[in-house]
Amino acid sequence: MKMRLLAGVAGLAAAFLASASPAFAQEEPTGPVTVTGSVGIVSEYRFRGVSQSDKELAVQGGVTVSHESGLYVGTWGSNLAGWGTFGGANMELDLIAGFKTQLGEGATLDVGATWYMYPGGFDNTDFIEPYAKISGTTGPVSLTAGVAYAPKQEALGAWYATGLDAANGVYTDPGDKNDNLYLWGDAAVGVPNTGLTVKGHIGYSNGNKGLGPFATSVAPTGEYWDWLIGADYVIPGTPLTLGVAYIDTDIGKREAAYLQPSFSKGQDATGQIAGSTVVASLTAAF
Repeated sequence: MKMRLLAGVAGLAAAFLASASPAFAQEEPTGPVTVTGSVGIVSEYRFRGVSQSDKELAVQGGVTVSHESGLYVGTWGSNLAGWGTFGGANMELDLIAGFKTQLGEGATLDVGATWYMYPGGFDNTDFIEPYAKISGTTGPVSLTAGVAYAPKQEALGAWYATGLDAANGVYTDPGDKNDNLYLWGDAAVGVPNTGLTVKGHIGYSNGNKGLGPFATSVAPTGEYWDWLIGADYVIPGTPLTLGVAYIDTDIGKREAAYLQPSFSKGQDATGQIAGSTVVASLTAAF
């Protein structure tokens, strides 16, 4: 479940939302502390290729406080499917902290951790995921390579033997713990004098195979690839950005059917919450 500032955040809601938040031009900072953020609406919240909102609209937003030393803290949130499987308010709230430093001209190292929370739910549905990423620019091209590793935690364990067990809320191995590794690469190219940015993303998940308490998971099928290709358009004279992205995974229908009862409201018999989709977004930056 997530990642993720919008274009994240996946982060997505961080990086390309989930995967997907466009880059915004910010005013020059006037002091040692800078506050930035965004709020937006997406036609569907996808995190690492898997729908977190049952293919329905999601409202998302986040804020980041950065110090000139490179330290930063932030938070990001989104509504989820609304079926109740995540417990509590069916909301994801991420707490983020990290450090950025320049490696050289145009290159930046960013290390930190994201704490994924589900307000009102049980403590064992929350989990932490440290990350590191390197980004750089050359002309109109921006590139990012990253790695995120979530150590063994109950939220990433395989508590259900089958999808039917998950749908019925019957734990077959409660207390199980597992970890997960996620590798990704992002690319974005700004088209000069147009306000248009073309972007792409590819990610690889390997780790926990199964669903944890209340179906929390990062790579619920154990191992898969996700990818994205899209474009963002900054509306002139406004803080608004329009985005559109094609998102897909190599998760098969049988594997998706295992995910579907817990990641959706339960009405989608085909279980296509991990299939290909087009996600549209409208985001305002501040």
